[in-house]
Amino acid sequence: MTKSLRELHDVELAVQAAAGGRREYGELVRRHGSAVRGLLRRMGAAPSLADDVAQDAFLQGFQRCAEFRGQGTFAGWIKKIAARLYLKRVAHEARYVAESEVEEAGTPVDHAGTLDLDEAMKALNETERVCVSLCHGAGMSHPEIAAAMNLPLGTVKSHVKRGLDKLRARLQPAATNGRASHVG
Repeated sequence: MTKSLRELHDVELAVQAAAGGRREYGELVRRHGSAVRGLLRRMGAAPSLADDVAQDAFLQGFQRCAEFRGQGTFAGWIKKIAARLYLKRVAHEARYVAESEVEEAGTPVDHAGTLDLDEAMKALNETERVCVSLCHGAGMSHPEIAAAMNLPLGTVKSHVKRGLDKLRARLQPAATNGRASHVG
């Protein structure tokens, strides 16, 4: 009895996709598309740009699927591709997002009472947001981020640390005030 696409592991799907399996790759896109778009939005992309870059990343991923060896997750692999494409696009189009001026109106909480990480990320400057997103969203190492962004390694480390410190400070009060502490 053959397994349905939903029952196959990402590695099995990637192997079949590398052999030209469009349906199998389509299942990988279905599984990981929203996570890739979410990462790109946290990096600062507008929703439509996040959709475009995610689509480009999945197209490139399909072409390079044979390179995925199952070391790490497929989601991490495709997120790295998407993050690098976004950085190239931003640099090429010179459309850096200006630093967000966030009102100091308290901890960002959505209507369900959970912390809104996307809103909290807006408190970071662009470089901090991108570095934190690449490190913790795409799973890239500090040296990989330094190479992708053409920044010194120490600068990347400081942006990640400062960004995380700002996020902790911004998100911490809700957990200590008895509110829900789920980060969404």
